[in-house]
Amino acid sequence: MDEREEIREFGAATLKDEETGSGIELLTIIGEIEGHEVVSGNTKATKYEHLLPRLARAEEDDNVEGVLILLNTLGGDVEAGLAIAEMIASLSKPTVSLVLGGSHSIGGPLAVSADYSFIVPTGTMIVHPVRSTGMFIGVIQSYRNMEKTQDRIIRFIASHSGITEERLLKLMLDPTQLVKDVGTMLEGEEAVREGLIDEVGGISQAFAKLRELIAERKK
Repeated sequence: MDEREEIREFGAATLKDEETGSGIELLTIIGEIEGHEVVSGNTKATKYEHLLPRLARAEEDDNVEGVLILLNTLGGDVEAGLAIAEMIASLSKPTVSLVLGGSHSIGGPLAVSADYSFIVPTGTMIVHPVRSTGMFIGVIQSYRNMEKTQDRIIRFIASHSGITEERLLKLMLDPTQLVKDVGTMLEGEEAVREGLIDEVGGISQAFAKLRELIAERKK
């Protein structure tokens, strides 16, 4: 499969950095994060079974020296999103993320999983409690399971960013911002002030930071 086909099929490409000679793996996380269930055919989706092998390949490929992740997602499957986030966080190669448009819900852990994170000025992030739809036979048990999942998300975000677990939970439970729901929407500067994202910036800043991290790793 050539580069154009990879971009079309998987939203991914291996780029050659002319300045450093480094190979950079470019990955996109766009639309809904698809997990074990296939999303609607009319919905743009990122399939975790596509991303995980590419991340594993980037880790083992000596020609790849860094990974850049572009995000514009409304969220999706929690387990799939956390699996991708854990995979990114465990890479030994330098990683940088850039939030374009939005990185909502389970997109939060994905954005902070990189070594360094950027968000464009108009980008947004929505943090809210774990939700579920449908009917449950064991209501209390289901609620406890959702609480545990939420705790996992909070711990992951807090351990990979500058926000505390207490502050993140407060933002998640804010009843004043979202219509018919609790949670908080943070725009670019606000996400940085809260410590969720490292810096406001765009693609040039993201590439520059990745080159810097690659150079540091080579020393």
